[in-house]
Amino acid sequence: MDSTELLRKVREIEIRTRRLSQHLFMGGYHSAFKGRGMSFSEVRNYQYGDDVRNIDWNVTARTGEPFVKIFEEERELNVVLMADMSASSFFGTGLGVDKKDFITEICAVLALSAASNHDKTGLLMFDEKPGLYLPPTQGRPHNLRIIRELLSKQPGGNATDLASACVYLRNVLKKRSICFIISDFYSTSDFETALGILGRRHDCIGIHVWDKTERQLPDLGIIEVQDPENKQRFWADTTNPDVRKKYTQQFDQHKKQVEDIFQRSGCDLISLRTDLDYTNTLLQLFEKRNK
Repeated sequence: MDSTELLRKVREIEIRTRRLSQHLFMGGYHSAFKGRGMSFSEVRNYQYGDDVRNIDWNVTARTGEPFVKIFEEERELNVVLMADMSASSFFGTGLGVDKKDFITEICAVLALSAASNHDKTGLLMFDEKPGLYLPPTQGRPHNLRIIRELLSKQPGGNATDLASACVYLRNVLKKRSICFIISDFYSTSDFETALGILGRRHDCIGIHVWDKTERQLPDLGIIEVQDPENKQRFWADTTNPDVRKKYTQQFDQHKKQVEDIFQRSGCDLISLRTDLDYTNTLLQLFEKRNK
């Protein structure tokens, strides 16, 4: 993809997702993700009715007059997008959209929603190891760079090591942040412990992205199948109902395992299929968090 085509695609995604991000922002992003509480703003002279617990004794002792601390609500947040860019994310069968394109669009929507709320947005791309990391920053150029980096990413590592990505993010993030983990969660590592530790310091939300053919195997006769991550090849008789049933059961089992891991870790999780509209699911997430 040359630079001209890349810029065109960045602009297309920005235009396509901006209205949706504004809709999501009005639909509950602002109230679903709150700031850290009250932060110190300034001191002023004590006035009748002020809470004596807010007296700044150091300033009072230095000036000889009573002063109180003034606090204000801290709204600004750090939002970090953890985007799975492993080989399995480049798979797709629905309407010409693969999981990687879908992940890019979700990241764009969340980044623009955060920008509407004056929040800082960061990015961590990962596959078999943590990749490009962009620290949380404000501004349209930064958000466009996030989209550009996701669009230009080429298939790299074959495996998915979500545990190492969680550990990496825990080490580089100093301020409490909202972490969206956007992945198919086919991780070669057991990430439950790492997610639990990350979730105790940060607000972690999983977004499970999947293609419809990952659950429902079409009847295509006898075909050769290759796992995109471990490169193993095998033949499958897709005309056999038992084969298709087992295929569906394996996906449902994987999905349930991911749900259980997030529940035990105290983190939210939503599931998005690449060929379906995701707006209502995101709005439901915001509504749930408001309650």
